[in-house]
Amino acid sequence: MLKVRSTPREPAAAVRTGLATLIRGRRARLHYGSTVATNALLERRGARVVLLTTAGFEDVLEIGRQTRPALYALEPSRPAPLVPRVRRLGVRERVLADGSVEVPLGARAVAAAVRAVRRRRAGAVAVCLLHSYAEPAHERRLGTALAGRGLHVTLSHRLLREYREYERVATTVVNAFVGPVTTGHLRALAGAVRGGLRVMQSSGGLVGAATAAAEPVRTILSGPAAGVVGAVTRARQAGLGKIITLDMGGTSADVSLVDGEIGYQTDTTIAGLPVRVPTIDIHTVGAGGGSLARLDAGGALRVGPESAGADPGPACYGRGTAATVTDANLVLGRLIETEFLGGTLRLDRARADAAIAPLACRLRGALVTAAAGIVAVATAVMERAIRVVSVERGHDPRGFTLLAFGGAGGLHAAELAQALGIPRVYVPAEPGLLSAWGVLSADVVRTYSRTLRAVAPSERTLSAGLRALGIAARRDLAHEGIRGARLEPAVDVRYVGQSYELTVPYGPAWRDAFHRLHARRFGHADRGRAVEVVTLRVGARARGIVPPRARAARRATGAPLMRHPVVFDGRPEPAAIWRREDLPRGRRLRGPMVVCEYSATTVVPPRWELHVDRIGGLVLGAR
Repeated sequence: MLKVRSTPREPAAAVRTGLATLIRGRRARLHYGSTVATNALLERRGARVVLLTTAGFEDVLEIGRQTRPALYALEPSRPAPLVPRVRRLGVRERVLADGSVEVPLGARAVAAAVRAVRRRRAGAVAVCLLHSYAEPAHERRLGTALAGRGLHVTLSHRLLREYREYERVATTVVNAFVGPVTTGHLRALAGAVRGGLRVMQSSGGLVGAATAAAEPVRTILSGPAAGVVGAVTRARQAGLGKIITLDMGGTSADVSLVDGEIGYQTDTTIAGLPVRVPTIDIHTVGAGGGSLARLDAGGALRVGPESAGADPGPACYGRGTAATVTDANLVLGRLIETEFLGGTLRLDRARADAAIAPLACRLRGALVTAAAGIVAVATAVMERAIRVVSVERGHDPRGFTLLAFGGAGGLHAAELAQALGIPRVYVPAEPGLLSAWGVLSADVVRTYSRTLRAVAPSERTLSAGLRALGIAARRDLAHEGIRGARLEPAVDVRYVGQSYELTVPYGPAWRDAFHRLHARRFGHADRGRAVEVVTLRVGARARGIVPPRARAARRATGAPLMRHPVVFDGRPEPAAIWRREDLPRGRRLRGPMVVCEYSATTVVPPRWELHVDRIGGLVLGAR
């Protein structure tokens, strides 16, 4: 187990440092989850992209949809497109929705497009022609002409062979935008491991490094997805069924509801931009340990989404000066200066006090009161996030276990569960490394899709289309040395006349499955109404590594490390401070207490108790 400081300017440097310490020159294969593509998109520091599209459709990227995310905003604003108008180029060609060619793509048009790309000094090119999901020949010609010119080229029919022009062009552009930075990062890592490199996707499955470099948009939620996979693995080992995951790290908190099986979605939005690739259903908010606290124009206390990041980080780390959630937890006594990262990083209480003092002064309250306010606001932000994935979707959180992980999850989990009426909190072994466990244990997965748009299609039509996708999936996995993959066919279905569809597994009863899902999701179904199959999907899954089961410590000191004042409800109370390795299986203790370990800290409030289960997980519940 090892944690090293992040290196934001060169992310691969920190990984190489960690690998050099851990593997010491041995041959090893790296399973890797990353936020490199995410950060490049959020910070708008991707490649200089040129978009090639059908003439007359250059502004689809900017027009977008008519939906208004902020319905009552008097002056709504949308994120600027990743490609400005001067770099959105129309190509003379036209394919119709049925795949027939109305205007052929001539040699002159291809040559003109290549010259225009060169003149605009592109680092990446996104090619998204009208209806290329039905007939991709024109995109292939442009791709061939652009090959070998040092450009990261994304062809929409290879990335997303589905209709809906805006989502397809937006996804293609995002892929091109983050492509060069991701490719460079993966190349830098590949040299550090001799056994190969696999990368986590947003869907919770691994792909080879070459595929990840060509389609980096599929890795944008790589880190959060890995956390959910790891959480589900630990939950099953602990005998937990229905869980709500809380992954609280330095920048954000990611939540997901798992009712037996992981939930997936085919559409998500990152930084206000639509991304249409399979992802685990995760809701993210800007509430992490490094989230900055401030007062808004009205004098209200706000936390996040801005973060201190890895550099300078929270004030108590010794570099930053702004108040963060981590600083507030230290001031409240919930973090122990000498036990952070197993004692390898001593926290600076004086710097935390100095960072929060200006806020306390403006709030006209005590330092501890301001710190408690910061923690309360961060907890409220996470509470709203959990309500989005539970209450707003018809789930009662009182029937779930809150599974908390990440470096800061255990600090807030009990109070968060109490606010939501969740009866039990589970903190797995090594919670700060659970995302790494998820990457380690994930299956190798490739997903393929193709728009069909057929009303009441025959089973022969569906089977033939899915079989073709399955052949492509197994062929591509074979190129990565993986054979024997299990195919998971599915179809996107809707009632005729509807605008959006639901995804159901394909089988003899796929129609019944659609009606049941529609009734559960929307409260009604019409079995007498004709249905339309919009898209065919196939996932190819090969079993990953089976990680060793977690084990609890067997030794016990018989006494806490020390007692330390911790603030609860505005009052300091003497709390027992334990090291997690000193808690054996079966131990039951009453709060208030703080459990310290290398990768995280867990707080057990007053009137709560803790039980160590058979695999070393901490089970927290109100007395």
